[in-house]
Amino acid sequence: MNGAAVLLERDGAVATVTLNRPERRNALDAKTKLQLRLALEDVAGDPSVRAVLLAGAGRAFCAGQDLAEHAAALRENAAHAFDTVEEDYAPVVRLLATMPKPVVAAVGGTCVGAGLALALACDLRVFAEDAVLGTAFGAIGLTCDSGLSATLTRSVGESRARELVLLAEPFTARQAVEWGVSGRLVPQDELAPAARELAERLAAGPTLAYAESKRLIAESWGRDLGATLAAEARAQARLGLTADHAGAVAAFLSKRRPAFDAR
Repeated sequence: MNGAAVLLERDGAVATVTLNRPERRNALDAKTKLQLRLALEDVAGDPSVRAVLLAGAGRAFCAGQDLAEHAAALRENAAHAFDTVEEDYAPVVRLLATMPKPVVAAVGGTCVGAGLALALACDLRVFAEDAVLGTAFGAIGLTCDSGLSATLTRSVGESRARELVLLAEPFTARQAVEWGVSGRLVPQDELAPAARELAERLAAGPTLAYAESKRLIAESWGRDLGATLAAEARAQARLGLTADHAGAVAAFLSKRRPAFDAR
């Protein structure tokens, strides 16, 4: 689509969703946020898509909210300038975190503010070694949104999260991985193929099991041990009735590589 702020491409069982404002480091304006939500709704509900790759055009992943648009919204109606947090950002983050298939973020260049939150809402990340990350919100007198207060804390721990949010200092992808943000580090020129390879691997995997695993991990934060054990038992029982499980067991016994069809 010419002029599209977000590109959606299907190739086999992998769908690639690309933020397409490279001249603005893929900053999120109203058009981009809407198109991103629609693209994610599309792939989340498409059973032929078994893995999603989220990327940014050019050398940046996402610079967060488009501040030029935000400044205009403040001038026009400051009381409603932040409606976008619940109306736009929250649905996008929920889609990334809860869709019943894995999502890989290909993170290069700038990844700050809501851009960092999007990357952390994905299941797996591939980082360019020279990527620059940051919470950014404190630098403009704001606090976290887009789930960052939770996802960052769960990744790096409460003490580190406080430091990163309060000081709002940039940090490297290598530092992020050392601090606990899961992700693979690759040279910038290997980012796209490495992320694609990971997405393809996931697309060939046990999609139904991935969906159950995402749900169990997300819901475990609000459960005690007994509830967690019960939820795991129910999930295993559901997966035990699938053709994927039966086929994988048969393949193991006959020393073959299993093939998963999401059935």
